Amino acid sequence: MPQLAFFPPRAGSTIFAPRLLAGNWNEMSTVLSVPAAVRTRIDEIYRSESRRVFATLVRLVRDFDLAEEALHEAFAAAVERWPREGVPDNPRAWLVSAGRFRAVDAIRRGGRFDELQPELAGRVAEVAAANAARAGQEIEDDRLRLVFACCHPAIDPAVQVPLTLREVCGLTTEEIAAAFLTAPAAMAQRIVRGKAKIRDAGIPFAIPAADELPERLNSVLAVVYLVFNEGYSATAGAALTRADLSGEAIRLGRLVVELLPDPEAVGLLALMLLQESRRAARTTPDGDIVLLEEQDRSTWDAGLIAEGRALVERAVAGGRFGAYTIQAAIAAVHAGAPTATETEWRRIASLYDALLAINPTPVVELNRAVAVAMRDGPAAGLALVDAILSRGDLADYHLAHAARADLLRRLGRRDDARAAYERALDLAKQEPERRFLSKRLSQL
Repeated sequence: MPQLAFFPPRAGSTIFAPRLLAGNWNEMSTVLSVPAAVRTRIDEIYRSESRRVFATLVRLVRDFDLAEEALHEAFAAAVERWPREGVPDNPRAWLVSAGRFRAVDAIRRGGRFDELQPELAGRVAEVAAANAARAGQEIEDDRLRLVFACCHPAIDPAVQVPLTLREVCGLTTEEIAAAFLTAPAAMAQRIVRGKAKIRDAGIPFAIPAADELPERLNSVLAVVYLVFNEGYSATAGAALTRADLSGEAIRLGRLVVELLPDPEAVGLLALMLLQESRRAARTTPDGDIVLLEEQDRSTWDAGLIAEGRALVERAVAGGRFGAYTIQAAIAAVHAGAPTATETEWRRIASLYDALLAINPTPVVELNRAVAVAMRDGPAAGLALVDAILSRGDLADYHLAHAARADLLRRLGRRDDARAAYERALDLAKQEPERRFLSKRLSQL
């Protein structure tokens, strides 16, 4: 079933960007004689900690570009020193300290140290005071602070989510532009405007007060949702899923619910847990896709399902819920079906009716069409998919053509199905999906 949001992951499998090491990582590790075990450990730390280190550096120096440069310098120092000295017990703290010193060095090299040193000290004190004022409720998480800064109401709403995806999650401008169907140059301008607004308006890097949270919640939830969807079903690359992204999204979702237990925040957390519960069953050991109806449901994570379904009930009981809670309710219906044939498609189709009423997008329409096909037959679903494509919507969305191809296959229209599968294959970027589509073509 098509996902409700999508964007490309970071390109390539090498963790260190050329900017970080000023050259090829393999060449650098050879020159420095970095042991393979240390190299692997640094890769792991970069993958899991780099954006947290960056968020802390942004909070300390209040400058995105300076913090980014300091982050890369800190990891370059780690590559040089950790093979000799060993990986520290707290690598994140080591990297933050190294990055902070390198930021100061960068300011000194620029001839602005004397001018900015008092300001930097004042910034640190200001942030500390703001956090101390809410010590009873404070969540010690700099990435969450950075999310809220990027989603500040003073920033253009069209900029908030792209800025957060770039600065908090580390996606490239090109990847974000592809997600929003926007030219990279235009997206770059949006992100630059957002960073300038944070700097010029003095937007604080702190968890907002309770009465300020609701106005930022929608943007924060949108970011968490997008990050999870990319982790749940990567749009490009060698793997179907990215556990690092979905795990980070769930972690942030839990923090948001703790901070503001709004029904939609609860609903989003429920949705992520229910979807994550199926991760182990969604691919073969070789990484090939296993469709929902063919999955071994005994491998679904019963603990995540129980927690997710309880959260759905909690969100619905709040009496005010929206798109995330409805999607979670759909996922709960799937999770509650002992077998694929026992899935309550009538209920799922009705929930999609409700979702489409409050979130009338082509992708939601496509998901509803698949549910209608399961309830009323492939001809009914095909008519809905063709109506979407005839309007020009989702023409370049591979999952729309894949869904159409499957419905045509089920109707016995083999030639039409072949053409639709070929179109989907042309558009697909993810290797497991390309293998699946190729297999379907060969079966025809």
